[in-house]
Amino acid sequence: MEGFPSPKHLLLLLFTAALLLVSLSLRSFPTIRSLSSHRHSFRGGSTGTDGAGETLHVHKNPYHPLDPLTYNEIKAIRSIVASHPDFASPNTFPSIHSLSLLEPEKAVVLAWRPGDTLPPRRALVVAYSANHTHVLPVDIASRSVLRHVVRARPAGYPSLTPEEMERATKAAAAHPDVINAVFYRGLNPSSGVVCGPLASGWYGPEEENRRVIKVQCYAKSPNFYMSPVEGLTVTVDVDTGGVIRVSDQGLGIPVPRNRDTDYRYESQRRMPTTEEVAVNPMSMEQAGRPSMRVGAGGHAVRWAGWEVHIRPDARAGMVVSRARFRDPEGGGAWRDVMYKGMVSELFVPYMDPGEGWYFKTYMDAGEYGMGTNAFPLLRLNDCPRNAIYMDAVFAAADGTPFVRPDVVCVFERYEGDVAWRHTENPAFGYDIREARPKVTLVARMVASVGNYDYTVDWEFQMDGLIRVKVSLSGMLMVKATRYGNLSQVPEGEDLYGTLVADNIVGVVHDHFVTFYLDMDVDGPSNSFVKVHMETQETAPGESPRKSYMKVVREVARTEEDAKVKLKLYDPSEFHVVNPSRLSKLGNPSGYKLVPGATAASLLDLDDPPQKRAAFTNNQIWVTPYNRSEEWAGGLLAYQSHGDDNLAVWSQRDRKIENEDIVLWYTMGFHHVPCQEDYPIMPTVFSTFDLKPVNFFRINPIIRAAPYTEEDLPVCSGVHATL
Repeated sequence: MEGFPSPKHLLLLLFTAALLLVSLSLRSFPTIRSLSSHRHSFRGGSTGTDGAGETLHVHKNPYHPLDPLTYNEIKAIRSIVASHPDFASPNTFPSIHSLSLLEPEKAVVLAWRPGDTLPPRRALVVAYSANHTHVLPVDIASRSVLRHVVRARPAGYPSLTPEEMERATKAAAAHPDVINAVFYRGLNPSSGVVCGPLASGWYGPEEENRRVIKVQCYAKSPNFYMSPVEGLTVTVDVDTGGVIRVSDQGLGIPVPRNRDTDYRYESQRRMPTTEEVAVNPMSMEQAGRPSMRVGAGGHAVRWAGWEVHIRPDARAGMVVSRARFRDPEGGGAWRDVMYKGMVSELFVPYMDPGEGWYFKTYMDAGEYGMGTNAFPLLRLNDCPRNAIYMDAVFAAADGTPFVRPDVVCVFERYEGDVAWRHTENPAFGYDIREARPKVTLVARMVASVGNYDYTVDWEFQMDGLIRVKVSLSGMLMVKATRYGNLSQVPEGEDLYGTLVADNIVGVVHDHFVTFYLDMDVDGPSNSFVKVHMETQETAPGESPRKSYMKVVREVARTEEDAKVKLKLYDPSEFHVVNPSRLSKLGNPSGYKLVPGATAASLLDLDDPPQKRAAFTNNQIWVTPYNRSEEWAGGLLAYQSHGDDNLAVWSQRDRKIENEDIVLWYTMGFHHVPCQEDYPIMPTVFSTFDLKPVNFFRINPIIRAAPYTEEDLPVCSGVHATL
């Protein structure tokens, strides 16, 4: 992998910039501000010349077929697109909505070895101009556009650029009805208002054949999410810039202006606290040098038997590829586990059917981009002292590259957990006390998609297990209300959420995170096996027991066989096995998916947002590998209709037995807000595991060494007494 010594995107939704509060000179209302993209993300990048800046990135070269596009490669791609006949002068250069690595064919990547010539470097460009979506695979070396696919009236669009969002927001904020509505609520020019665009979903004729966006406003404050101008929603035609409709159903609802919403430390440090609440800073220190090794290109990592390629991605946030493990019992041979894993889509429906809320059913990856909303990680707080960092190079709407520093961190972690242990009872004549510390390798990125912050961890363990963890924090999306106490709410009125502060309702909502998991257990040809557990009654007189749990294995032949809705009282294990790789005992080599806490969508299957997000109809799907089927919500997710997604692809019921297959898993969260979520939410999380099952002959870390006092650095410390 990527330069080890021997033995040895879609739519760059550049909704990311610092909180760009651009002043709109609106006649007599000059203090309205616009958020260049909403939910609420902003474009920004490094322009400096230090280690994380653009200057050094200009000189970087790819070392591995899956390395992300470099700064110079993106510049070359822009030049190639600009010289394409359809876009060359005097024609208009399109807006670039996605510019990402077009990965080589899988067989080519699997055959590549360090030192080999890299396969042709290519990009997939998704652009938009003159009411047409353009999909262009580009070959860098030959400076050619390999194909030019034009979609005149697609059932979906690429995500909007910051410039388009800014233009729509300005059009809404300049509308006389919006200005009047803001004044009516007592917000004068000295207080200020911020407005921003929201993805509209798709609900029928009004959205047909044109790109539309919703715009809503807030009273200006450090935590403006807690001060919505309730009921005011503006629908804007993105292409013409015209206002389609202004809806104001919030007259009489006050704008919340609570004083305790500022969550910044500079504000909170002045608040009274007690000694018992304070915790002294902690850090893990490692004896000797770090155990992980990073390849020359900065994206391939080796650690404790693992080798994995990690790269930032504008849409997925982070892509983990070529995960393989060196078998301690197999002569040190590398064994494949997973070819590619990533967040494919993140569906967030809010549960208020009102005019200002029904459309809030977001697809955060496809409509906003997990990577383009990944800002520089906060060292020592997002990631520990021993972390290494990866920068991202993305493309702006005009196709020029920019650098986003420190969007991925990788670090070794020890939390006091135990990898394995046993103490023998001395009554048996053995004085045995054995335990081994559990140390793991974590690759992390954080996407701040508007009010929510999503932390995605890929954790690699020494025993071959991969744990994927998604953590949620940030701010609630709230609605303003007339009520300051539940006693004021008329009987039978649905708040669609919880009263979390004076005049503020935290609206009930869901989060569904769908993962793409291209498992290649000991090679591409795998099968999906449901290991079903069922009750078996004993025969009369057979045993004092009346029943036991019986295991029945069922190999999925086609896609339909592999659709799974999790059921607590009808349990199964879910194995991906290589039927051609048998252990000495005859068991197929495999990995199993172990779901953690999760949730299922309760929306009607014919509800428009659920049709678009039909990939959440099951928690597990299995499909045959297809390079064009990576995004569960479809390539073009903005205003998509639901006719190009995982559920539609799977209707073909293709063969998946002993094939190159992809496992899809959806992790779900139901969120009924509570007072403790205000004004910023403590982190909650869920996980799932990819666990070896008959992959190793025995416990692969049985020979791991215990720690002793002599192994560890000595840090001074005094235990306080009560």
